[in-house]
Amino acid sequence: MAGEHSGDALGEKLMAALHHLTHGHVQITGVGGEGMEARGLHSIFPIHEVAVMGPLSILMHLPRLIRRVHDTVAAAIAAEPDAVIIIDAPEFTHPIARRIRRKRPDIPIIDYVSPSVWAWRPGRARKMRAYVDHVLALLPFEPAAHERLGGPACTYVGHPLIERFGAMRAIDTQPLARQLGLDPARPVLVVLPGSRASEIGRLIGPFGEALAQLRASGLDPEVIIPVVPSARARVEKGIEKWPIKPHLVEGDEAKFASFRLATAALAASGTVTLELALCRVPSVVAYRVDAIAAPILRRALKLPSVVLPNLVAGHNIYPEFHQEACNAANLARALKPLFSDTPERASQLAGLDAIPARMAPPDQTPSLAAAA
Repeated sequence: MAGEHSGDALGEKLMAALHHLTHGHVQITGVGGEGMEARGLHSIFPIHEVAVMGPLSILMHLPRLIRRVHDTVAAAIAAEPDAVIIIDAPEFTHPIARRIRRKRPDIPIIDYVSPSVWAWRPGRARKMRAYVDHVLALLPFEPAAHERLGGPACTYVGHPLIERFGAMRAIDTQPLARQLGLDPARPVLVVLPGSRASEIGRLIGPFGEALAQLRASGLDPEVIIPVVPSARARVEKGIEKWPIKPHLVEGDEAKFASFRLATAALAASGTVTLELALCRVPSVVAYRVDAIAAPILRRALKLPSVVLPNLVAGHNIYPEFHQEACNAANLARALKPLFSDTPERASQLAGLDAIPARMAPPDQTPSLAAAA
């Protein structure tokens, strides 16, 4: 069962790998989106009914979420499965796993994607042992984290981005450069304010103000913003008063071409920072959460960084700015050295060069490793 669209993408590849390893002799039922349904899953309800993020969204939709948790538990028990696989979205999938374990303790439960116990609420790791038999980890430092925290058995199977690493680095950038009419004499800055409405609303302002400060300091980059279609209108409204007119692009091919063109990036914290790292883009990372989540996050964070490439590397490559520190002055100050041959840029590039080897799974693709 997947509880959001990123989990559906993982589930789709996992289903394909399971069918391959069993020569098609596997039956899969549960909850998923378009990708998993394309592989033959008949989702017991549409995934968008449970794809909510953050404390406020969860509170707003709590009655429906509770109902769907119980629906899923009932369907899982009725299916008499050989195994249950929960995929990410712990607010949705972990309550299901706990209830299945109480009703049918004989059914193995596998958690594909570890919750970020290494960053906050580390006590979750030990509690998971009661209802999760094995964790399939996307990040190479997670097995050691679970062992240290008393969590379930955990195996690193690799991040799905590794399967796209070669294609990301080999993409032809010239079609996009011609389409956008980029000036080859100007550097390129890729800006990524997130894909959710709440992220964009909190970051688009400080990102624009940072660009104004860069321009005032004499830098005038071409700016590209990769967007998903559902977020385009919100981004367009947010950039109306920006001092630099950005180019908006859609689709993975255009996104990765823009990364390959980029001199630097300014990004919201999240998986996109790993994409930037694998494409070897020097970057500055920022994030803001809502007023309810902010004090919880401050108390709970246990690490010197929450940026994924920094955690994979074991040291801070990308500078990061959260909450009040996410302001124009800090962002512009950190970005400026990345546009020329400076020690800051050289240091980032040296750190990024080590990321692919650290993320490589043993012997096979992440999906096949997870299926095995």
